[in-house]
Formats: sequence, C-alpha cells, structure tokens
Amino acid sequence: MSELLDKRKFYIDGNWVEPKAKNDLEVIDPSTEEAVAVISLGDQADTDAAVAAAKRAFPAWSATPPEERLAYVEKILAIYKRRADDMAWAITHEMGAPTDMSVGDQVEAGSYHTQNFIDAFRDFEFIRPLNDKANGTMIAWEPIGVVGLITPWNWPMNQVTLKVIPALLAGDTMVLKPSEIAPLSSMVFAEIVDEAGLPPGVFNLVNGDGSGVGTQLSTHPDVEMISFTGSTRAGIAISKAAADSLKKVALELGGKGANVIFADADEKAVTRGARHVFYNSGQSCNAPTRMLVQRDIYDKAVETAKEVAEKTGVASGHDAGRHIGPVVSRQQWDKIQGLIQKGIDEGARLVAGGPGLPEGMNRGYFVRPTVFADVNNDMTIAREEIFGPVLSIIPFDDEEEAIAIANDTAYGLTNYVQTQDGARRNRMARKLRAGMVETNGEGRAAGAFFGGIGRSGRAREGGVWGIEEFMDSKAISGWDGEA
Repeated sequence: MSELLDKRKFYIDGNWVEPKAKNDLEVIDPSTEEAVAVISLGDQADTDAAVAAAKRAFPAWSATPPEERLAYVEKILAIYKRRADDMAWAITHEMGAPTDMSVGDQVEAGSYHTQNFIDAFRDFEFIRPLNDKANGTMIAWEPIGVVGLITPWNWPMNQVTLKVIPALLAGDTMVLKPSEIAPLSSMVFAEIVDEAGLPPGVFNLVNGDGSGVGTQLSTHPDVEMISFTGSTRAGIAISKAAADSLKKVALELGGKGANVIFADADEKAVTRGARHVFYNSGQSCNAPTRMLVQRDIYDKAVETAKEVAEKTGVASGHDAGRHIGPVVSRQQWDKIQGLIQKGIDEGARLVAGGPGLPEGMNRGYFVRPTVFADVNNDMTIAREEIFGPVLSIIPFDDEEEAIAIANDTAYGLTNYVQTQDGARRNRMARKLRAGMVETNGEGRAAGAFFGGIGRSGRAREGGVWGIEEFMDSKAISGWDGEA
C-alpha cells in the first residue's frame, strides 16, 4: 500500500496549523477498503481557535463592499475550475464516486451553485422598500455573524458551496466542519480559498466528528448560526444542542421521495425514475425511492425497473464509465444490507438485486441495485431512508390514493409526478407535501432553492433564498430616501 497522505492540519486564521492534540483518523477508500489519508479530529481547543479567528474577522469582513465580496467569490470559482481534477480525485477516493461522475457531476455541482449565487447576488438588494405604499419603511438584510457549517459525505462540494459561498457573500465569517468520512475534497476547497486570498479568519476549517467538533460548534456561544446537512437523527441532536444559545439553525436532512407515475406518463418515466434512485449509489436525499405506479401499467413498470437494475453496472470508483461505485463505508453497507433483508422478511417481492456483494466482488462496499415490488407504505423499506440503490414500487388506483400514499411519510423533501395531463400535474404539485416537486423529468431552473419540510428540515439553499438564509432581516421606519 502506498504511503498515506498526511492531512492532519486545520485551516485557521489564514494558515494551516497543527491540531492542539493528537487524534488521528484514517480516511478509507470505499472501493478498496484501504486507507488513503490520515486526518486529525479536532477538540475543543481547535474549535475555539477557529471560532475566535472568525469572530475577530467578522467586523471588517461584514463591512466590506458587496462588490468586493463578489470579486473574491468569482476568484474562488476560477481557481475551483482549475483545480477540478484534484477535487475529483479527492471525491473518488473519499466517498467512491466513479471517476467520470466525480468530474462531470460531483465537482460540477460546486461550480454550478457558485455561479448561480454570483448571478443572484448581482441583483441582491440589501435595503429594500417594504412595498410601494409604505413610505419610509425599509427592510434591511444584514450578516448574521460567525456561522458553523457542517456538511455531509454524499455530495461534498454540492453542500460545501451551498453553504460557504452564500455565507461569504452575505458578509458572514465561518468555520466549516466537513464529514470526517470524506474530508479530502473540503481540504482542497480550503486550499482554493487560501489561494483566492480571503482575509485571515473569514473562512476556517476544522475536521472532526459530530459528537466532537459538531457539538462544539452547535453549543459555542460565539457561533450565531449552524447550517447542517445530513441525517434527520443528527439534525435533531444539533437542534437540541443549539437551543441553549438560541442560535439560528438551518437543517437540510433526509428524504423518502415519492415518484407518482400515472398511466399516461411518457414511456421513459419508469426508466428515468429507477436510474435516479441508483445514481450516486443511492446516496442522495432527494432520490425518488418510493415509485408509486398506477395499476393499469404496474406490471410493465415492475419489469422495466427490473431491467434497469440488471443493466446498471457496479464497479470501482477508480474506473471510467457510467457504472455506480460503492457506498461510502462499512457502516452504511451494513445498514443497507439490513434494510434489504427487512424488505424480504416483511413480504415485499424482490425482483432484482438483493443482499450481498455483486457477483465477482469480494471487497469494497458495493451494493447490488435492488428493486422491490408489491411494497405497501407500512413496510420498513417504505418508511425509512435507506440511502442505497434500493427502489420500492407501490401500486395505486387513482389520484386521491396516490396523494394519500405519497404524503404518508414524516419526510418532505422532493416528490415527483409523471403525467401528460397538465391540470393533474398542477393539482398534484400543490397537494403533495414537500419542499420541492419535479414533474416529467424536468429539473428546477437555476436559482430555485433546494429544501424540504418535516423530517427533511426546512432549510432553503440556493439562489436568493440561499443568501437570505445566512442573513438577518431588519425592519426600519422613517428611512430618509435622500440618505
């Protein structure tokens, strides 16, 4: 095995610094189960140092002209694009995304969001009239202060840019704690920020786990806001930890998306939905893992989903191609295997995939693309977020039943509707309980936010909403229009 990359240092106050105490953790390549790097897990002293640096930097950074902050972000984007290959290498080795996907989707997500924030910020009004009738009453948007950013392993740069970039534009200073499972891409990002020349203390990075640095940021009296993406369980813990200091908490959590496919859906609807579930090895909170199919086309849909699963290749993240890679860790693999077995035990009909490693594999955290039919909404696989390439197909008879099944969940992130009937699409979109509804395979336009309701959290990330998320609003009367 080659020598491990030494990534023990943290980025604090504009410098790479040694941790206050030794606490090493190996970063495991999920394709090989071998360590590729070693990082340090921070302790309270490291967190305090990063927060103190951010607090010192806040007065000057928050007072910078908006166009100056915008120029820094534009520079970050340019360097980010230049470092795309380094970023893709890190993502493939830390969380297993196949090489082509790392370059084309994982890395690209970061540049996409950054550009969208740049576009939204150019028209952002920090002081706006309440309306055209309320003379002299203005709404001002102002930076919150020091923000703690806690990001996950499944879409590392997607989530880092959805937090760091709007916080920078808003005028906040920050401490980023990436997932300790997949920290390497965030350390490349810190190198990018350093090269861009941000003032010391504006951006800081401390590696650590949720019970350590995550809790320390959530309870720190000098942190005004926590923005967290991850599991619902962890989001609840963060909310409780942050309550004593009454800081703002923005949560983007899990999902159990319903994909409602009517008999008049286009011929690619089932294929599109199944591929979306298997994409990124099923490790996306907005995956449409509950496929609700109208009974007229149910048998055909089950057969189509089976074919998609069987044609979905599974291979090392180091290989080029359109296959899916491993899931991120042994812990995740074990959880997914347990839920697949639970589906079998509870009586769902296994039509593709199933437990165990794919044929011909004896190491790596690989999961067989799996399809269950004849699922009902009381089964565990229909209730719990599996976070693996597992699709559950549920039949329905009419629109009313579809809505009832789709909404019978504690989650509410993204739901999907497939029908050629425009009026029905509109009705469904309004009646489905979710933060986002996508229809007929059409993605949300650039600048639309990402976020949910219920156990999916209520953060609004992206576009104007994503910038406002990192600001406080202030109502002012008697504004002098000449000032």
